[in-house]
Amino acid sequence: MRWVGVLATVMAGALLCSCRFIPTADVLALAAGQSQAKAAFDPDRMVASDWAVKVVPYFEKRAGPFVELRDLAAKSPEEAWARFGYRPKSGDVPWTLVVKLEGFVVEANTESRAATIGVDATGKGKADATVQIGPALRGTAIRDALDFVSFNDFTNQIDFARYGKAFNLYVDHEMLEKLPRDALVGRKVTIVGAYPLSSPDETPLVTPVEITLGPKP
Repeated sequence: MRWVGVLATVMAGALLCSCRFIPTADVLALAAGQSQAKAAFDPDRMVASDWAVKVVPYFEKRAGPFVELRDLAAKSPEEAWARFGYRPKSGDVPWTLVVKLEGFVVEANTESRAATIGVDATGKGKADATVQIGPALRGTAIRDALDFVSFNDFTNQIDFARYGKAFNLYVDHEMLEKLPRDALVGRKVTIVGAYPLSSPDETPLVTPVEITLGPKP
């Protein structure tokens, strides 16, 4: 059995020779490089940089009047999508429509962090659309409405999701947190924003990019 021991010794030596020992300094440098790569992705900075020069002009140019858009989507969805909507070519995701909504506030839910107002755009005294006023905003309608943004631009799904959330945080910080929370009902309001296309029976949930409140009645 002596030859077995010799063979084992030879194999162990070969394995040791095949191993590559990395100096501690190199390991630390590699870890630092990975951390810097993660830190390089800053969705908040990206949104702030693009907001005034790309995002707002895109919405203002793309937005369709709410009543016209709603009626067109019910009658001819393909035409409504082509004129006022966007959806990535790949993936099973709903269309996101870009809208300009004008009317009067007839409902105000400001007790929740996901506060909303109901807007009457047709003069019938009931809410035709619900508008998110934060601070907590649901969905990623702003990101999803942009035709110059692609999932393929991001490293992974997590970064893409962070980018979508960054829009909501930016809108709340720059605009929505400055809105009054009292005496909203009865005020005229103009909104440019986006909402995912849902069932015709559902009230659209609009995430605003611009919002202007008129004086108290």
